[in-house]
Amino acid sequence: MSQPYARPRSESDVPAAVTPASPTSTYRLQLSPEFPFSAAEAAVPHLASLGVSHLHLSPVLEAVPGSTHGYDVTDHTRVRVELGGEPGLRALATTARGHGLGLVLDIVPNHMAVPRPLHLNRPLWEVLREGPHSPYARWFDIDWEANGGQVLLPVLAGPPGPGEFTADGELLRHGEHEFPLRAGTPGLPMPELLAAQWYRPAEWREARAGLNYRRFFTISELIGVRVEDPGVFAATHAKVVELVRDGVAEGLRIDHVDGLADPEEYLRRLRTAVGDGCWVVVEKILARPERLPSGWAVAGTTGYDALHRVDGLFADPEGVRALADRYGETTGLPGWEETAAACAREVLTVALAAELAALERMAGPDLGGAVRELLIAYPVYRPYPGGPGPAPRALAEAAGRAGAQAVAEVRDLLLRDRAFAARFAQTSAALRAKSLEDRAFYRYAPLLSATEVGGEPGDPAVPAAGFHAYCAELERDRPASGTVLSTHDTKRSADVRARIAVLSQLPGLMDGPAPAGADPQLAWVARQSALGLGEAPDRADRLAAALLKAAREAGLRTSWTDPDEAYEAGIEALTRHPGAESAQFAAAARANLLGMALLHLAMPGVPEVYQGSETEYRALVDPDNRRPVRFPVEALARLDAGAEPRDPAEEKLALTAGMLRLRRDRPELFTGYAPLAARGPAAEHCVAFARGPGLVAVATRLSHRLAVAGGWRDTVLPLPPGRWAPLGHKTTYESEAPLTALLRLTPALALLRTD
Repeated sequence: MSQPYARPRSESDVPAAVTPASPTSTYRLQLSPEFPFSAAEAAVPHLASLGVSHLHLSPVLEAVPGSTHGYDVTDHTRVRVELGGEPGLRALATTARGHGLGLVLDIVPNHMAVPRPLHLNRPLWEVLREGPHSPYARWFDIDWEANGGQVLLPVLAGPPGPGEFTADGELLRHGEHEFPLRAGTPGLPMPELLAAQWYRPAEWREARAGLNYRRFFTISELIGVRVEDPGVFAATHAKVVELVRDGVAEGLRIDHVDGLADPEEYLRRLRTAVGDGCWVVVEKILARPERLPSGWAVAGTTGYDALHRVDGLFADPEGVRALADRYGETTGLPGWEETAAACAREVLTVALAAELAALERMAGPDLGGAVRELLIAYPVYRPYPGGPGPAPRALAEAAGRAGAQAVAEVRDLLLRDRAFAARFAQTSAALRAKSLEDRAFYRYAPLLSATEVGGEPGDPAVPAAGFHAYCAELERDRPASGTVLSTHDTKRSADVRARIAVLSQLPGLMDGPAPAGADPQLAWVARQSALGLGEAPDRADRLAAALLKAAREAGLRTSWTDPDEAYEAGIEALTRHPGAESAQFAAAARANLLGMALLHLAMPGVPEVYQGSETEYRALVDPDNRRPVRFPVEALARLDAGAEPRDPAEEKLALTAGMLRLRRDRPELFTGYAPLAARGPAAEHCVAFARGPGLVAVATRLSHRLAVAGGWRDTVLPLPPGRWAPLGHKTTYESEAPLTALLRLTPALALLRTD
């Protein structure tokens, strides 16, 4: 059983952190019992050589035994024993520091596990035993007025039958499950004993409509934590604050900040606790026109907003439209807007029925329809306290379905009732995540590279001007914000998306019938997934797992809760689709691979390299993207010894190491931002910008279209004053560079000023 929680500190008790400036780059490591702190420590020399400044660790606090991700925290007071415990973490920090590296920790303030055994989560265990009078009751959002005052615990595999429960001293048992007995109830006849508890064990299916505690999205095994309570905040953050204070950690990533009742207040309290020197970023999904609230005391986001802009540069809008038309003809499915709206309604009224019911109870029976329609119409993930309230368009859409008067009353309730507003916002965030990321993105699949977190599948292309505007704003407002291309949550790694994005230039590759008898929607997904993964180890098994997940998440023919075994039996046949690629496809994929990598590493912000993606890294949706990583130690050593890259994977490795080392050794180069416009017949295919006093990045976009049009021809890139040489080469350019010469050997490169 976990140790008692430490006495909560007040904010004034928390010492200031003594930490360095923001990272120049981070490297994400997925810790697990199979890859503990000692394994990360062994990788430190390679990662230091690569040029990163900080290691970004997946959650390190005590979690459910065997957890492969660590987001199911059970005890905030201890570093996870399966990873090596606190001694292992401190040893890793010491080794990293000896190589010039710091640590960034991923923390999970929004939720804890409902584990097996339950006693691993001591606060929850005490609440189940003592009910609403427990000192831990304030930890969790539990509606004690629902379900007759009992917490529904949907942890059983099936409906419990008579005689399946037994009392054993202070415990109630059901199979392998153990529950605490309320004081004074041991010895009661079983029906009375069950009725006397502060909880009711139930089949997992009952959670959909009957759950009465806030959870993470639709995952009943993760219960929401009320970190808005100062005492709960202090108790759940004491260990993290200690690690920051001691210099073990120099930065924090805040998981799912939109799950919190008041993110700004939380972040202000966190900043007070860890001090101004700690780099803090939040996992926040921003819609395309949305901006991070200016009052948040953070460096920025984890970077999905940057991912969308970089990816969008490599999507040909004309080809995207052709693919969308072909997808609709092939599958008979509606367009993006209709798909997104339908998925929102499905998820809210079915998967989130319990959350909707809780809001309806708070608002009153006459406003239930208005609450539902306003949630569905909400244009971004959620509103925030002190904000302007729902957008006029959302109010109008909801009023059209639920009536203007009822919607106006809900709007007023949002503005005056803080508890209702918080629960509405938390439900809205869960609805957007589940209906968009985990359903619509799987259902609407014309171009799979566009169905990524923070993306706009209906309009994924980003013009160069849009990319430059985003970068200029990022440099001005949040220059130390995180940027990413691949994460543990991306549905496909950047390099898989780079390959799939080629289809926007070659939409004809999606012509041809689906295999006989196959579901045309899933066959389309299978074909693009196969092209994206290409030839890879364990290819068929990995594709089959990804396709099964895609089919269940889409919810068109099968689902997680009601799987269609006959339908799913046909998935394996779709993995046999050949991943053959032509020379023109391979050339375009290489240009995307290197162009995306360069822009990410050169643009404003703090770039993160996901484990293994310093070289070509092809991964599908989790758990595929959490497979054991093989670090390219030998390849990097060979390149450092002067060898030429042997393939695109080594080209990417050389480019990544070169840019990361520049960031580490010459950080002054990565300040400021100035777009550079090419001049000539192929100017639209060049994306270029200058940073600081002496760095220019140049990348090719839509390279297949460029080749078909005749190449660069006499297109030139005007350069800032001075003499410029490509990184690692001696050829110099002044005033301007002919792109035919500059990009003769590579589609993407950095130039350094040499005078």
